[in-house]
Amino acid sequence: MPALFLSIFRFLRFLLSGHQTVAIENVALRLQLAAFQRQRRRPVLTTLDRVFWVSLRSLWSEWRGPLYYVQPDTVVRWQRERFRRLWARWSKPRRRPRGRPVTAAHLRCLIERMVAANPLWRAPRIHGELKMLGVAISERTVSRILRKLPRPPSQTWKTFLRNHVGQTVSLDFFTVPTITLKVLFVFLVLEHRRREVLHFNITEHPTAAWTAQQIVEAFADRDPAPYLIRDRDSIYGHDVGLRITALGMTEVLTAPHSPWQNPYVERLIGSIRRECLNHFVILNARHLKRTLALYLRYYHESRPHLGLGKQCPFPRQVLSVGKVIAIPQLEGLHHPYERVAA
Repeated sequence: MPALFLSIFRFLRFLLSGHQTVAIENVALRLQLAAFQRQRRRPVLTTLDRVFWVSLRSLWSEWRGPLYYVQPDTVVRWQRERFRRLWARWSKPRRRPRGRPVTAAHLRCLIERMVAANPLWRAPRIHGELKMLGVAISERTVSRILRKLPRPPSQTWKTFLRNHVGQTVSLDFFTVPTITLKVLFVFLVLEHRRREVLHFNITEHPTAAWTAQQIVEAFADRDPAPYLIRDRDSIYGHDVGLRITALGMTEVLTAPHSPWQNPYVERLIGSIRRECLNHFVILNARHLKRTLALYLRYYHESRPHLGLGKQCPFPRQVLSVGKVIAIPQLEGLHHPYERVAA
C-alpha cells in the first residue's frame, strides 16, 4: 500500500507541475509491468486495466509507445541478427544471371520475317544474312529461334506463279463495233512478265489460218515463250495448234466460260475499253488500228502498272529536278507528266 500511495503522489506531482505526458507514460509503463509480472503464461488484464487503457486511448494519441515490452536478451538477439544479415550480404559472391542472354525483340521479328519470306532458308543461311547486316548473333541462337517458328511446308502459290510468270504469254480476241454497226475483231498477244503487248491486229472475219499467221508474226523477232494460254474459242482451229507446236510452245487451255483463268489479257482488254474505246466512236478498221496504236504507246511508255510496282512496261526514268509539264496523249484523253529543264 505505501508503494501505491507513493506512485499516486508522484503521478499527481508530475501532472500538476506541467509534465502531463511524462506522468501518463509513467503510469502506463507501471501498469504494463504489473500485468507481465503476474505469475501466468500470458499477461492477464483485469477490468481496471481495460478501463484504464480505453480511457488512455481517448486522452493520449501516443498511447501505443509504452506498450513495447522486450527483454535484454531480445535486444542482444536483434543485434546479432542485424550483424549476420550484413555479413551475409557483403560476403556472398556476386553471381551472374544464369542462362543465355535474351535476344532482342526486334531481332526476333527480323528473323521471323526472313523465315516467312524465304521458306527454303535454314539457320546457317539466315545467320549469314544477319552477319551481312552487322547483327551480332550466334548461329546457335538463330537455330533455337527457328525451332519455335512455324515454317510453311513449301513456297507459296504467289511465289510459284511469280517464278513462272516470265515463261508465259496469253492471247485473246475482243470485239469493237463501228459507226456503221460492223463488228471488228481485235487480236492480242500479251507477255506476262512486263505486261508487254507483243502483237495486235484487226480483222472483220477471223479464221484459224489468219490467227496462226498472227502468232508467227508475234514471235518473228523474239524467242517463243514456253507456255501459251488461250481459251477454247472455235476460231482457234487445227492450224493454230500446229503452228504453236511448231514454234516450240505448249498450249494451256482454260476451262469453258472461265475468263478468270486468263486474267492478264482479260485485264488488258478491260483497260483498253475503260481508258480508250469507251471514249471514242470508231469509224472503221483503220481508225481503230490507229487508236489502239496510240493507246498501246501510252500503255507501254507512260501508264503506271500496279503489278509492276507502279512502273511502266518500258520503264520510265524517275526525275526530281525541273519544271513539271503535261504531255497530251490519245488526243488529250490522258496527260502523263514529265520534268524539263527550266
